Amino acid sequence: MRTAFIETLCELAELDNRIWLLCGDLGYSVLERFAQRFPDRYVNMGVAEQNMTGVAAGLSLEGKIVFTYSIANFPIMRCLEQIRNDVCYHNLNVKIVAVGGGMAYGAAGYTHHAVEDLAVTRAMPNMTVVAPGDPVEVKCATRAIINHAGPCYLRLGKGGEAIVHTQEPDFQLGKAIWLRQGDDITFVSTGSILAEVIRAADNLAARGVRVGVVSIPTLKPLDEETIRKIASRSRQIITVEEHSALGGLGEAVAGVLADAGTAHPGLNRVSLPVSSSTAIGTQTYLRQKFALDAASLVSLAFESMVG
Repeated sequence: MRTAFIETLCELAELDNRIWLLCGDLGYSVLERFAQRFPDRYVNMGVAEQNMTGVAAGLSLEGKIVFTYSIANFPIMRCLEQIRNDVCYHNLNVKIVAVGGGMAYGAAGYTHHAVEDLAVTRAMPNMTVVAPGDPVEVKCATRAIINHAGPCYLRLGKGGEAIVHTQEPDFQLGKAIWLRQGDDITFVSTGSILAEVIRAADNLAARGVRVGVVSIPTLKPLDEETIRKIASRSRQIITVEEHSALGGLGEAVAGVLADAGTAHPGLNRVSLPVSSSTAIGTQTYLRQKFALDAASLVSLAFESMVG
């Protein structure tokens, strides 16, 4: 995902000299290609994310499209006041990029986990919240947020995420992406957990289950129309996210259905418990621990159909 992002950003920066990139003293082996090609539009701000956000706001006020980039929760949690007051309050054209969404930096522990970021950014005024499912969606999302005037949060994986889409989808901010159709169960996922969902869907389909898969790359604004359609068509809905159970995709989907008066009896929400803050290990281990891996999703699907 990181590579897809920086390659796309470089392509777009060739065409638009308003594009700047600020980083918090990291991204080595990834960001160099931008720094070398556009040295006058790249600044390493050091380990000073609050200052980085303030500088980004100032550059935006001068007509620039500014990307800030850091690991996991640092570009959000460490400088939330600056994002809220400097960027969102003034509806500035700043794009916040977090690499390592969810538990991608699992072995580094809770300080490096981004598991409340979607909830926090969804609550910010004027903020568009984007969590692509694979490198193909990352490329599309990067183009889309550059063309969108206003604050955006782009949540990426750490690297090595599987490519799910065989071709670029019709990507629009605020729109879901259908990957498969099926009315027994529909998986609704956001972010890099999409590859696990596809593996689970493959397993279920091989056993005769009609499985739908929908990627939600934009958490805000949310594609409420598609969520209501899923509820009307599918017997069971399973939302999947590598994020806290509070404030993420599952709650958002449940809220849409409740507001529409169509609360779905077959809705299951797979996410991280608040107690996940005590967990340390590889991302693969943590996904298994919290039932976010393909095998666990298959088991849940069969349990939901029996129940």
